[in-house]
Amino acid sequence: MKEYELVCGLETHVELSTKTKIFCGCTTAFGGEPNTHCCPVCIGLPGTLPCLNRSVVDYAIRAGLATNCEIAEISKMDRKNYSYPDLPKAYQISQYYMPLCQNGYIPLSNGRKVRILRIHIEEDAGKLIHERGNTYIDYNRGGVPLIEIITEPDIRSIDEAREYVEKLQLIMRHIGVSDCKMQEGSLRCDVNISVRPKGSEKLGTRTEIKNMNSFTFMERAMEYEMERQIDVIEGGGSVVQETLRYNPDEDITESMRSKEDAHDYRYFREPDLVTIHVTPEEVEALRATLPESPIDRQARYVNELGLPEKDASLLVKYKKVADYFEAVIEGGFNAKPAANVILGQVFRRLTTEEAKEAFDILPTPAQLRELLEWLEAGKIRMNLVKSAFEKMLDTGRPAGDFISEDDMGGLDEAALRKLCEDSIAANPKAADDVRAGKEKAVKALVGGVMRAAKGRADAQAAEKLLLELLK
Repeated sequence: MKEYELVCGLETHVELSTKTKIFCGCTTAFGGEPNTHCCPVCIGLPGTLPCLNRSVVDYAIRAGLATNCEIAEISKMDRKNYSYPDLPKAYQISQYYMPLCQNGYIPLSNGRKVRILRIHIEEDAGKLIHERGNTYIDYNRGGVPLIEIITEPDIRSIDEAREYVEKLQLIMRHIGVSDCKMQEGSLRCDVNISVRPKGSEKLGTRTEIKNMNSFTFMERAMEYEMERQIDVIEGGGSVVQETLRYNPDEDITESMRSKEDAHDYRYFREPDLVTIHVTPEEVEALRATLPESPIDRQARYVNELGLPEKDASLLVKYKKVADYFEAVIEGGFNAKPAANVILGQVFRRLTTEEAKEAFDILPTPAQLRELLEWLEAGKIRMNLVKSAFEKMLDTGRPAGDFISEDDMGGLDEAALRKLCEDSIAANPKAADDVRAGKEKAVKALVGGVMRAAKGRADAQAAEKLLLELLK
C-alpha cells in the first residue's frame, strides 16, 4: 500500500465583535428570542438599502495586519448568489474579486508557515432550527459581520490544522476583533481536504467539510475523511468533489451536495454599496493600535523571563491573564513566582475556559506584587504566601491584613532546631520510619514543624535539619 500525504486548506469564519451588524443598526448580541434582532435590511425587504459599518472594515484591517497580510487600498463588495431559506435576499453580500486583505501567513511551531490567501468581509446568514420534523428560521444572526480567512493548501497534518486554528483564535482574541467562541459559532471552519501519494506534487480531488465548530470534531472529521479517501483510491475508485457534513454520533462524514465553484455563485459587483478606499495613513494608524502579538509575547516569556514553555503558553492563552501577569512583574520583578501563583492558586479557582478568559479576581496586580516582594526579600515563606493569597482572593484586601510583623520575623537556627526536636518527640513512629530508611516519612515531621512555626519556617531547611537529627 502506498504512503499518502494529507493536503488541507481552511476557510475560517470569524464573527466580529462590533456592537451592530454589518449593514444596519441591529444588535449583534448572542442569543435573544428568535427574530428579535433583525429589521427590514437584515431580512432583505424590497426597497431597503445596506450601509456599510465602518468598524467592520477597521476590524478586518486589524485582523489582516495581525496575520501579516497586505491591505488593499481599494476593495469592493460583491453579491454571492444562491437560494437557501436562511438567506432571504437569495444572495449574500461578500467580497470576491477585490478583497480587503491578501497574502498573509501564520507561523507554526515546526517552522513552517500557513499562507493566508485572503481575508474578506461579509454578512452571516440566518439559522435553521429543525424540530420534530419541522424547520424554523431565526434571522437574528443574519447580517452579523464576519471575516472569512482563507488559507492556501499548506497544512500537512491534523496536528498542524489544530495548531493553525488555535493560533488564529489566539490572535483574534488578543487584538480584540472577536471572542472566537466556537461553542457560540463565532469561529467555525470549513475544512478542504485531499490526499496524494507522498512525494507527489499533484493535488488530489478535494472535499469540503462544512461548519466545524469544535477542535475535537474537526480532528475526528479530518481523520475519518482522510482514511475514507485513501480507501476509495486504493479500491480503484475516484474521490468525488463534494460538500460534506460531519456526523458526530456515527463519527463519519456525509454528503450534503456537489461541491460548488466560484462560477456557480455568479458573483458580480454589489450595486448598492460604494467602493472601499483605505489610505496608507489609516492602515498605519490601525497598526499602531495593535498589541504585541501573542506568538511574540509567548516567545518573550520563555526567552527573556525564563518561564517554561507550558507556563508561557497558558499565560498567553488568555489575554486578561497575560495583562494581569505583566502588571504584577512590571519594573523587572521576578516572573516565576508570579506565574506560579497565577497558574496554581488562581487557575484552581477558575475552572472553566470562560472564567479564565474573564479573569475577574479581587486582588489587584499591585497587591499580589507586594506579597511576592516580601517572599523575594526572604521575609515570608511560600506557604505563608499561599495562605495569605487565598484570603486575598476571598476578600480583595491587601496582604498586610493577613500577615503581621511577627510573621515576617522568620526563625533563627536555634528556634528551628527546637521545633524539629519537638516534632520528632511528638511523632515517634514517623521518626522511627525515617531511621529505618523510609525517608518519605519525614514529610509528616516537616508538617508538624510548619504547623508549630505558623508559616515562618522554611520547609526545605526543616526537612534537611530533621534528617540530620535522625541519622
